[in-house]
Amino acid sequence: MCKSKIVKGIIKHDCKTIEDIGDAIEAGAVCGSCHDDLQEILDEVNGK
Repeated sequence: MCKSKIVKGIIKHDCKTIEDIGDAIEAGAVCGSCHDDLQEILDEVNGK
């Protein structure tokens, strides 16, 4: 899944955790190898 879709999903569903992203758009919900990347995107979007 590309970064822009992840960012849109985070914003649309007000995701705060990697688990939220998995529930909302099913990114990071299978093997977990992208969790570090997802956390970086979460931090960018949520201003951390």
